[in-house]
Amino acid sequence: MYVADSRAGTSARGAVRPAAGRRRAAVPPTVLALGTVSLVTDVSSEMVTAVLPLYLVSGLGLSPLGFGLLDGVYNGFSALVRLAGGHLADRGGGRHKWVAGIGYGVSAVCKPLLAVAHSLAPIGLVLAADRTGKGLRTAPRDALISLSCTPETRGRAFGVHRAMDTAGALLGPLAAFWILRATVDGYDAVFTVSFCVAVAGLLVLVLFVPGGRGAPAPSQRPSLRDAVGLLRRRDLRRITVCALLLGLATVSDSFVYLLLQRRLGVPDRFFALLPLGTAAAFLLLAVPLGRLADRAGGRTVFLAGHGALLLAYALLLTPWRGAALPCLVLALHGGFYAATDGVLMAAASDSVPERLRSSGLAVVQTGQALARFACSLLFGAAWTVWGDRAALAGAAVALAACAVFCLTLRPKGTVTA
Repeated sequence: MYVADSRAGTSARGAVRPAAGRRRAAVPPTVLALGTVSLVTDVSSEMVTAVLPLYLVSGLGLSPLGFGLLDGVYNGFSALVRLAGGHLADRGGGRHKWVAGIGYGVSAVCKPLLAVAHSLAPIGLVLAADRTGKGLRTAPRDALISLSCTPETRGRAFGVHRAMDTAGALLGPLAAFWILRATVDGYDAVFTVSFCVAVAGLLVLVLFVPGGRGAPAPSQRPSLRDAVGLLRRRDLRRITVCALLLGLATVSDSFVYLLLQRRLGVPDRFFALLPLGTAAAFLLLAVPLGRLADRAGGRTVFLAGHGALLLAYALLLTPWRGAALPCLVLALHGGFYAATDGVLMAAASDSVPERLRSSGLAVVQTGQALARFACSLLFGAAWTVWGDRAALAGAAVALAACAVFCLTLRPKGTVTA
């Protein structure tokens, strides 16, 4: 644990060092500042995410396969630039903040462009650009979190950040719901307000996140080959394989919400509220499960999270249509994210040297993002050909098989996921 005052001192490798005589805080200031950035930015992004499935399927009339293609772009295209973002941040020695800032800026610019894109190709290009920004910023941001705390408290630090991030995810759909009800051109208004909020998040990053001057560049700049060569590390390789395999069977959020809407006949005007259940569970469980991962091991918590997702699939496949069904499915869905998102990054950090921290986290994120991209394409195609229930049953079987295989992979050393 480290001193709350960001002026206490920073090493050349970016980790905050406690000053003598000062009390140590449970969560470093860098984590709180980045959590605020993520909270504001997630209000913006989740406003779009909450209405995008309905906008594309009902508003523009896309088929499940067409939606699966765009959803795959939205969730997986960032994989193509994550390694680049991580590599750029590591090469500069202190560029983590500024590479992340470029990513936040690119995503912000894309929000109003959705209002003028009304066909598959331009929407795909806008979503690809938005996810490029996501890919650039994610690894440097997580590296900043990792480098600001000790290995013993990383799970808690990532849990606090993800909880703040999810608070924004909770507010975003509410804002979108209110805008859709209050305006005539609801979707365009959502995209415009989303842009304004994203700009506010970028300003918070520039003004309040420590590390503006950065650390001096290392004498030997890490190369892209060094980043990819991290996979020679047995522990990191196994973590990456687990993330990739389980990602192949992780149905995207948008499909989960569309499945719930079809099962329960949720009116279109209330569709934007479905992500609130996931966000609420994520918010409540992120910190407790992060602390549990610090004590019991991230691997156990990570695999248990996928067990919760498998149970959510099973509930969606049952004929039950009770009022408690959406509550249970969304609670399990949020629990899945709370047990996997930050926990995976905290565990991967233990297998990566500090000078390649951003690149190493990007390697894991890239494997997971590519897998989820493939899952969206395959799930959308299966839904189009065989129907939603058969597609979900196939995803459930694949998730169970991948989880059983990952149980046999036991990383050594301090890595626990």
